[in-house]
Amino acid sequence: MDADSSPLFRLDGVTCTHQEGQAPVLADLSLALKPGECIGIVGKNGSGKSTLLHIGAGLITPERGRVLFNEKECLNEADFAEARKGLGYLLQHAEDQLFCTTVLEDVAFGPYNLGYSEARAEDMARAALADLSLSHLADRNGQRLSGGEQKLAALASILVMDVDMLFLDEPTNDLDEGAREMLMNVLERFRLPSLVVSHDLPFLRGLCTRFCRLENGTLTDLPAPPSCCR
Repeated sequence: MDADSSPLFRLDGVTCTHQEGQAPVLADLSLALKPGECIGIVGKNGSGKSTLLHIGAGLITPERGRVLFNEKECLNEADFAEARKGLGYLLQHAEDQLFCTTVLEDVAFGPYNLGYSEARAEDMARAALADLSLSHLADRNGQRLSGGEQKLAALASILVMDVDMLFLDEPTNDLDEGAREMLMNVLERFRLPSLVVSHDLPFLRGLCTRFCRLENGTLTDLPAPPSCCR
């Protein structure tokens, strides 16, 4: 990674408070994700890790601070809508990303809504599923898959969009060892710049290039992989 390369994504002085009178969940927080980086973010439950990702994706508006993609500040929903074309967000509960009748339709949904023809979107979806060795799931209903299958199907619906970076919120949550290994293999193969929120420390050590702890609203860089999440 070029240390002088411009960030793909940046939070600048972000403050967010969930309820008036409470301490900020995020307090004047800054973070930059550069090309080639995969940043693991650890912290206690309720420390604001998911809030950080939600703000980055434009799902929550902070009281103060800036959100930038490729050094362009997102000032409104139109700006975020454009930025999200290059962002893949894997939710903690992958079943929330699978809402069509079949997995093939779920994966084709994004390309179709970008203006590709139905036939072209389906071809792209089949190719994405094949690339992740998921072709056998094409005609299955996403809500009836195992947790690992849902996670990988949701990831296929992201990667088909040829995104530039990933936000991963507890990606190994509720996965068995086999599904976890499959997910790791896919992420290692694509090696997209990523922010990864997780309590799964071995997973983070195997994937991430640097680590931060979120505590009391602020991020602290960790010189080495953490030994625990607390």
